[in-house]
Amino acid sequence: EIIPEAGAFYIMDRGYLDFARLYRLHQCMAFFVTRAKNNFRFRRLYSHPVDKSSGVLCDQTIVLSGYYASKDYPEKLRRIRYVDQETGKTLVFLTNCFILPALTIAKLYKSRWQVELFFKWIKQHLRIKAFFGTSENAVKSQIWIAVSVYVLVAILKKRLGLPHSLYEILQILSLTSFEQTPITAMF
Repeated sequence: EIIPEAGAFYIMDRGYLDFARLYRLHQCMAFFVTRAKNNFRFRRLYSHPVDKSSGVLCDQTIVLSGYYASKDYPEKLRRIRYVDQETGKTLVFLTNCFILPALTIAKLYKSRWQVELFFKWIKQHLRIKAFFGTSENAVKSQIWIAVSVYVLVAILKKRLGLPHSLYEILQILSLTSFEQTPITAMF
């Protein structure tokens, strides 16, 4: 359970599109940015002027028109259509933030991918198979330990001029962790 913080931005994938949850964030004076599903129903109230050369195709104030969705989120929303100039994909965002420019909202969502890439990198490189504790402190401690080991191995690789990949070095070290062999002899 996340306790919403007033003024904070919560950026979510459309898999988490739950208008009741979004309305709770709105009531806590927090902001959200999420992708809209293709089949969601809405009614446009107003269209704001946009600079289409920035990639923003439209910036609209809307209300939800689906029966349950409009009950779950009775307030106005902002709908932004944006074409990513790197991939050519058209994305539709929903937010309750009417203050920031539409391009900033799109960039906020795009920065969410950097967080996902970071966690993907952690899964691929840090060899964390499972967390031994699930509290915030336990998870942070385990991630910091894994990052520290990774950095130490990277320093070892550079100082010894090893041609092996970091993954290979970690594999060798994990197999020989209880042996008293000089590191230079292992490689």
